[in-house]
Amino acid sequence: MEEIGISELTSEQVEELCEVAERAAREYILSKLPLHRVSDLNITVETEGTRPVTVNVDVEISLSPLLKNCDVEKMANEATKRAFTSVERYLRELACKSAK
Repeated sequence: MEEIGISELTSEQVEELCEVAERAAREYILSKLPLHRVSDLNITVETEGTRPVTVNVDVEISLSPLLKNCDVEKMANEATKRAFTSVERYLRELACKSAK
């Protein structure tokens, strides 16, 4: 990810950043599959540092055996991309607010 140029993040901002990423990944998965077809969904968002902040997102999905033609790996990768997009948007918003 590129340098966005924000000040050091507070612990509250880091927590919100993790929530934003997790929510984006979860919303993507649940927009593609009904909840009752998802056996297990684990979304882990970890951050390291506050300036610069490094974000790692891991999405693990287990589906109902009734779903046979679903590419779980592709879905997890797309959910991860959505999480990173939301992280970038959140950080850009923080950068705009701190520039004022």
